[in-house]
Amino acid sequence: MFSQEEGQELVFRKNIKEAAERIRNTKAVVLTGSGISVASGIMPFRGKGGLWEKYDPEEMASIHTFRRNPRAAWVMHKEIYDVVKEALPNPAHLSLARMEAMGYISSIITQNVDGLHQKAGSKTVIEFHGNIIKLICLDCSKLYPAVEIDLGSLPPLCPACKGVLKPDAVFFGEPIPREALDRSQEEVQQCQVMLVVGTSAVVEPVASLPRLAKNRGADIIEINPQPSQLTSSVTTLFLQGKAEEVLPKVLEELN
Repeated sequence: MFSQEEGQELVFRKNIKEAAERIRNTKAVVLTGSGISVASGIMPFRGKGGLWEKYDPEEMASIHTFRRNPRAAWVMHKEIYDVVKEALPNPAHLSLARMEAMGYISSIITQNVDGLHQKAGSKTVIEFHGNIIKLICLDCSKLYPAVEIDLGSLPPLCPACKGVLKPDAVFFGEPIPREALDRSQEEVQQCQVMLVVGTSAVVEPVASLPRLAKNRGADIIEINPQPSQLTSSVTTLFLQGKAEEVLPKVLEELN
């Protein structure tokens, strides 16, 4: 007889094999959230220990607050940026990049603003919420790599027109970039497998993407430490665990 732990391990291994088999037969679309970057030292926004326990999102992440008092809002964003610029991809990011190189992934739709998928080597990344490592001028809309701008004095100003610079990420009160939304929906409508990694899928409109894929007949493979609101509603196969531990096992099985 197997112990409970041994039985759970057997089920987990079976699910890893099944996930790899489903991915092997098609090109998967991947949806990632903040959970995939926790092992890289980047705190999530929601949940225990999340950024919203320290800062009020309606204040510090609102475009209206930013325009009214950019210096105060930049305090939080500078803290995030200082962490992001030093962060390195973890085994989850690296596994997805390798799977893309092997031809098993068509695109990654990410809610994250840290650029770690690109650092890991992923080529087709749709940044649903923009990217904090670029800055955009509120006046002339010129973009700058954040590393080229002195953040010692806040708020940073545009070298061209002296307008206020903000992170090129989507703030509360701002729309999702049209191109990112259109590309994401197109990818989802064409996929046969969607891999959902490290997201609770509670923020719209990105939360609707797994349901859209499911309604189009796709299999939804979910990787999360705990069940989410997707698990009992749209998930086909649930792999419970940390992304940085589960994805390397899926990659190993694909190899």
